[in-house]
Amino acid sequence: MMLQGHFIDSLLDMKYRDSSNIFYYSWNYCRGITAPLFFTVSGLIFTYLILKAKEKNKTYKRLKKGLIRGLMLILIGYSLKTAFFKSMDEIFKIGFLAVDILQTIGVSLIFIVFLLLLFKKKPLLFSIVMFCLGTIIFILEPLYITYTAEKLPFYIANYFTKLNGSTFTIFPWFGFMAYGAFLASIFYENESNPKSKLVIVLSFIFVGVLLIFASSVFFGLIYELTNLSFISKIFYNNYLFIRLGNVFFVFGIFYLFENFLSHPLIASIGQKTLIIFIVHSIILYGSYIGNGLKKIIGKNLNPTEAIVGAIIFLILVTIISLQISKINKLVKEYLKNK
Repeated sequence: MMLQGHFIDSLLDMKYRDSSNIFYYSWNYCRGITAPLFFTVSGLIFTYLILKAKEKNKTYKRLKKGLIRGLMLILIGYSLKTAFFKSMDEIFKIGFLAVDILQTIGVSLIFIVFLLLLFKKKPLLFSIVMFCLGTIIFILEPLYITYTAEKLPFYIANYFTKLNGSTFTIFPWFGFMAYGAFLASIFYENESNPKSKLVIVLSFIFVGVLLIFASSVFFGLIYELTNLSFISKIFYNNYLFIRLGNVFFVFGIFYLFENFLSHPLIASIGQKTLIIFIVHSIILYGSYIGNGLKKIIGKNLNPTEAIVGAIIFLILVTIISLQISKINKLVKEYLKNK
């Protein structure tokens, strides 16, 4: 979803972006699910692995690894804004300090680590706190969406406002990470019970459909009862809870067909998402090298060219990423032996 979405959005000619066209509308709607899925899955997998580490008494080791991973994501996120052949002035002009998805995920992982440490002996309370955090962040979105963070240092303010070019700010995107951490506890508590799978699948699909089609009506009723202006703003722009519904629905479908998606190649690709993200940023956006397909080709492709190109791009990036991963592994083994 990320690869084809970024490719087509970067290179499709503007004249073909017609929301009245059912094919473009459907593609654009599905593309909007990508980031919520990315954040939620990140929170889910990260928290689940820490909960699993508890069984082997390796919780603190996993937390330490998570802390390092969070810091590494922040550094990689900033590094992707640089280019080897550009001066520092040029790098800062293209928004070096603007925050993108990796920085926000990195900060979110670090925050989850501290919350896990705080509630290390109370996993149920941790799960409740994460659910409440996600819900509060989503509900209060109309109150902080216009926050300019003027009094904060520039590099910190970018985590809270989009005014300086940031794409993904801490709020509301940490909300999806929080829901992911909450879901991790559900999976962890029920993984030993095979009968729970169908219940989880049906619950995900039911909650997903409910959020997509009924959450706006719910906030409309709340507004009529309370007359709170920010609730009316949720009602008129209820994208967060609808996207959360999309995430739940997709989770339910994929969990239902889990046995058909357990091929080693699929699992291997799923474990290389960071490398895939970096490679696609280099080829498409020109990270590190200065020029990418977005600048070279521009928004000049027709739909057929964009679709065929996206398929080739997806395959090419995946193959390169898998090869880099193999080389990475060999280098690590060599250094370890030395």
